[in-house]
Amino acid sequence: MVVLQLHNSLTREKAPFAPLDPERVRMYVCGPTVYDRAHMGNARPVVVFDVLFRLLRHVHGPQQVVYARNFTDVDDKINARAAETRRSIYDITEQTIGWFHQDMDALGALRPNHEPRATAYIKQMVRMIGELIAHGAAYEAEGHVLFHVPSDPGYGRLSRRSLKEMIAGARVEVAPYKRDPMDFVLWKPSTPDQPGWRSPWGVGRPGWHIECSAMSEELLGTDFDIHAGGIDLQFPHHENECAQSLCARPGSGFARVWMHNGILTIDGEKMSKSLGNFITPRALLDKGIPGEVLRFSLLTAHYRQPLDWTERLLEDSRRTLEKWRRIAGEAAPAAEPPAGVLAALADDLNTPLAIAELHKLAHAGDGAGLKAGAALMGLLTPEMGGWDVLPEAGAEEAARIEALLEARAEAKKSRDFARADALRDGLKAAGVVVTDKPQGAEWSLSPEFDAARLPQP
Repeated sequence: MVVLQLHNSLTREKAPFAPLDPERVRMYVCGPTVYDRAHMGNARPVVVFDVLFRLLRHVHGPQQVVYARNFTDVDDKINARAAETRRSIYDITEQTIGWFHQDMDALGALRPNHEPRATAYIKQMVRMIGELIAHGAAYEAEGHVLFHVPSDPGYGRLSRRSLKEMIAGARVEVAPYKRDPMDFVLWKPSTPDQPGWRSPWGVGRPGWHIECSAMSEELLGTDFDIHAGGIDLQFPHHENECAQSLCARPGSGFARVWMHNGILTIDGEKMSKSLGNFITPRALLDKGIPGEVLRFSLLTAHYRQPLDWTERLLEDSRRTLEKWRRIAGEAAPAAEPPAGVLAALADDLNTPLAIAELHKLAHAGDGAGLKAGAALMGLLTPEMGGWDVLPEAGAEEAARIEALLEARAEAKKSRDFARADALRDGLKAAGVVVTDKPQGAEWSLSPEFDAARLPQP
């Protein structure tokens, strides 16, 4: 059996992965807050940990892997959107969950075994909060229940930040009823216009952090194998999850391996709705960019590293997939994924190395191996096909196109714009897509390319 090596954010080390129960390998991934469409930064952990899900299923067997990813459907952002649009919270969350499924399905992500909604687990959250109070790790104050951070001597184990960094990172809310500035909310009172549930502390709603602790325990047990999400969740969300779960269940280990993917950036800045610099999968899909291209693009960098989202990245990804699909053709996938691809993914999901191995298979013309290896990453599958693979120009055709572009450049230089326009129109009529850039013209072929229609230089 292949032994996976996974980097554990808790230990800061890469180590062999040994599930607590090989017959029931358990993974929990933090999902979206459902008030708006997901952006590509939100899609990255979905795709990255979908590859891990596929790899675990390959190594341990499909029936032995349990994957849960939640929907946060009670949150102040959702309340604000309901007030802004005068729509019900239920309508907003149902529509947004539907959007999320459509978009992530288009990116080839398998549905998890469980997709718990926070509102369906309020009883479990209330029970866990009561147990934290009983253990002296939480207290009630002015209708709120707060986790008392100093009650957990190991607090900071995951993020390893200083107190000053943690206070800044948690955007600590100053409140007179707090015993310690770092204490965080487990339960808060609701006004009549806010969603609320009865509890021993009055009508209210849960804080953000408690939901994942309660749902993961209910679905996966007090101890499970992998907890994953974006690096932006490591603190305070995952740190607080750790604290409350370990204090609610003294002697348990909660999640044994923590995995975090790097951020997606645009021009070096984190993609974020709050910054207004985000791109959604839906907008790109509606522009005709195949979901398979978006998926491939998200896998080009190692999951723990940042990934800069650019037009060039999408163009390069499309060209690679077009080439691979032409080479793979109608070949049946090999019975097993090639050893090189499997070894790369088993080494802490090294997708760039796996892609390099797939390039080797493509260069060797091994269509069967290429399909089997790519399928392990959710690529080159029939489900991800159905988009137009652009034709590839032969050496003679490419030389003719380059000559025409050179003639067009000369015509523009000599201000013979009629000639330049005629050459541009001729290339377009033949199915050559020309993009003028500062460094010169770039070209690609459309599905309608016809070499016989190329104009004379």
